[in-house]
Order: sequence, then C-alpha cells, then structure tokens
Amino acid sequence: MSDAGQFDYVIVGAGAGGCALANRLSRDSSVRVLLLEAGPEDTNVWMKIPAGVPRVVADPKVSWNYVSEPEPGLNNRQIAWPRGRTLGGSSSINGLVYMRGTPADYDGWREMGNEGWGWSDVLPYFKRGERHFGGESALHGANGELRVSPLTEPHPASDAFIEAAVNIGIPRNDDFNGPQQEGVGYLQFMIGDGERSSGASAFLHPVRDRPNLKVQTGALVERVLLEGRRATGVQYSLGGQSMRAQAGEVILCGGSVNSPQLLMLSGIGPGAQLAEHGVALVHDLPGVGNNLHDHMYAHCLARVDESFSINRQISSKLRMIPEVLRYLVSRRGLLNSAAAQVGLFTRTNPELIWPDLQLQMRPFSMVSNGGMYQTVPEPKITASCALLQPHSRGSITLRSADPREAPRMLANYLTDARDLPPLLAGIKMIRKIFMAEPLAQHVTGEELPGPGVQTDEQIIEYLRNNGQSMYHPVGSCSMGPDGDEMAVVDARLRVRGIQGLRIADASVMPKVPSGNTNAPTIMVAEKAADMIVEDARAGRR
Repeated sequence: MSDAGQFDYVIVGAGAGGCALANRLSRDSSVRVLLLEAGPEDTNVWMKIPAGVPRVVADPKVSWNYVSEPEPGLNNRQIAWPRGRTLGGSSSINGLVYMRGTPADYDGWREMGNEGWGWSDVLPYFKRGERHFGGESALHGANGELRVSPLTEPHPASDAFIEAAVNIGIPRNDDFNGPQQEGVGYLQFMIGDGERSSGASAFLHPVRDRPNLKVQTGALVERVLLEGRRATGVQYSLGGQSMRAQAGEVILCGGSVNSPQLLMLSGIGPGAQLAEHGVALVHDLPGVGNNLHDHMYAHCLARVDESFSINRQISSKLRMIPEVLRYLVSRRGLLNSAAAQVGLFTRTNPELIWPDLQLQMRPFSMVSNGGMYQTVPEPKITASCALLQPHSRGSITLRSADPREAPRMLANYLTDARDLPPLLAGIKMIRKIFMAEPLAQHVTGEELPGPGVQTDEQIIEYLRNNGQSMYHPVGSCSMGPDGDEMAVVDARLRVRGIQGLRIADASVMPKVPSGNTNAPTIMVAEKAADMIVEDARAGRR
C-alpha cells in the first residue's frame, strides 16, 4: 500500500458540495487539503453545453447509473438513479435548475432540533456562493462563484403555458427564490455566459492551482481509516494500486448513496446489516442508510401544432446545424437551454403553509425510457408534477462488502398513502392548464396519461406505472439532535460517536427541501466549511 501523505482535510467526493468545501478550506494556505473523486475530469464538452444533459446524464463514463431495487409502490419497477461520477458530481450532469426551497423547509429543520439550520441561519450561505443576475439584494448574492441566470429565450409554448396557468388562478412569480415560492413563472439556471456553472467550474477550477490543494480523480475510496473511534484518513484505489492518505479530519461528500455506503464499509452503521456482509463493526449507528427519500414525479404529454414544440429540431441533426452554429458564435439558442423552462409551485390544500406540489413545463416531449430522455419528431410538450414533501421513506443498504458494487437503493415511492392526493391534484391541474387559453388553441390532443385515464383509481395506476425519480435523494445520513437514535450526524455535521469525521452533502438533510437540491447541497457545504474551521481553531475535531 502506497502512502499519499498527511493532510489536514481529506474530502471524499468532488460533487457540488465537495468542490465548494475544497475551495473554502484551502483558502487557508497553512492547511493541506486532498479532494478525492472516483470519476474522471469534467472535460466532456456536453457537460459544458446546457442542452447537453441527455448526452451525459446516463453516460457511464461520468454517471454512476444507479438503479433502484424493485419499488413496491411503483408496481415493482426499478427506477433509474443517475448520479454524477466526475468533477462537479451531479452538478455536471443535472438539469441546471437553481432552486433553494422555502424558508419553512429550513425552519422545519431547526424545529426538529437542529440548531443553526433555520432560514435566517442558512440564507447567508446561499447568498455567499451566488452570483445572481439580478445583483445584490436581501435575498440574493452578487459576488459568489455560482452563476445564476434567467431564461434568455422563452419558447412561445412556455409563454402560453404561463398565461394559461394565470388564467386558471395561479399567481405569476418571477423569482421562485424570492419572497415567496408559490406561483408560475420562468425558472432560474446555473448557467453563465452560455455554459453550465457546475460545482467544479464555479468553485474548484478557479482555485485548482493553490499549492495546498491536491485534486485526485479516478480515486475510489474503499473505507475510512479508524483508530478506535477516531477517523485518521482513508484508503482508496487508484489505477489498481491501493493508497492511503492520513488526515486530521475526513469529510464525506459522496451524496445520499455513496456516503452511507462508505460509512457501512468502514464499520459504522446498523450492526446486524454489517455482520450479514462480514464487515467488522466499529460503531453501531442504526440511522446510517435510513430516512432515504426523494422527489417523485410523473409526466403529462400533449400533442401540439408544430410551432409549439422543438421536437422536430432536436430530433434531427440536420435541423440542429443552424442552432449549433448560433451557439458557437453567440452562446445563445437551443443549446443554451436547460431541461425545463417553466416552474409552478402550488398548495393542493389551502391549510398548508407552503407549496406541496412542483410543476415543470418543457416545449418538447420527455418520454420515459427507463427514466432517461427520449426524443421523437412529432410535436409535443411536457408538463410534470412532483411531490415536494414525500412521507414515504426508504433506505440504502449494502449489497456486499465490495466497494465497487453498488448498494441497494429503495426509496419506497408512494408506499405512504398521504403521498397520493397531491399528485392526483397535480395531474388534474396540468390537464386544466392544457385546456386553458392561450395554450388550448395549440393543443391537438393528450398523449399521456391519455383519454382513457380519467378516474382517481386510473390516475393512481398511471402514477405507479410511470412515476420516476426527480433525482433528488436525501436523508440517508440524517442530521438530528441528541436523543434521536436515528440521527447519523449532529448539527455540526459530525458523525455521532466518531471523532474527526463529518458529512457535508444531501444525505444529512433531515427532510428534502421544496425544490431542486443542488443549491441546498452547496449551502450545506458552505456552512460546513465555517463550522470545520471554527472547530479546528477551538480544538473540537
């Protein structure tokens, strides 16, 4: 085994959180930081082009391409779970939507006993990393690294969808990260000057020449090294060679799949499960892998006249030539477009204090093919509804003691009956918008769920047969207060019962925020960086 040396901090996983954390910790030139990433460099050109999502989201070179276990609430279908496996992680292959959630999400975390995680606590960290197109304000930052841009060229179908939603009573909202989330309007995107603003491009590449920061790709971390109940480093594989790096502190940023897996492979987790796979138990921590949950959504497709869909263009290489040339010259056009254009947040129950449903609209068809994109030339548009606060809970469990073998992932979508009514309401709302002017005059028929799906029972069956992951898994190493037996980390993100080990990724979120999870993950890393530095100065590692 080769020795990679001694570092003050070893960060496992170069996703959005890992890149932001590496940036912040390496600002202190007196400390040495090692950032380990299992995947390759983020050099694939399609990761830079905003519209390149379909080219990379399932590319095995840059995506883990995970697949869930048969989901009992989805008629035992296995659901695609692509996760980024490259510098930038999932922020290098995702749909680029910038969304924070609502203040109530984070106040809810604090009310669960997680001091320091309320909205007033986390807002400064959202602002710190943000370079918002609207400039500095009470809710937005203008001097951060992450570029946040508006939709530059809305499609006529997107305009019509918004107007139709307004005509059925949905208020207009020009900033879902502004004073309130509820309403319909254009989304904001992690795009700058026509290129994806990923965790790597925003936070890592500008500081990669720092002499105290070492970035190692192709490094699969196999276990955390422990002396008793103190983390002392990590063991990883690099080019077939076993390596060891010593650390003053180890921070896991592998996400909701890889972080719990690595804890369990290191002997930290539910004792019975570790024994089943022959992993020596170091610390029995029953919450590891539990509380897993995710946003589930389903698509509705409408056939439209040709002027209201970009299907013919994007399904033909010949028709895309002008768009390619336009992008090369000006960084504008279809290639500077993200996976969705319009967002809509609403409450399906007026007694709720914040939205429980998220709709997204695209001026093209998003047909499910194992959860992946599939284009067709016929003109169609897509509207999708997602459940924002799911009650269903699942788990990450070991498949074997081999770190190269993916763990078992089971989200248990729709196994809690409380998750069905909002989605039923969402399908009905989309149909109502499709039938409202000025959109209705361009709709020639419904493709999905289809005219034969009308009753609540039929819609529920459609959801079970067609629902997919929105790719927002969280909670599998949940944060919680003293006395919470299922809490994996405390409010300072320290793994309970183990010194020198933290987690700073979406797995620590006790409940999923109301929206996309990339921006909240960066916020977690920003806040973690400050706590790590504070604790190091106070000798509390």
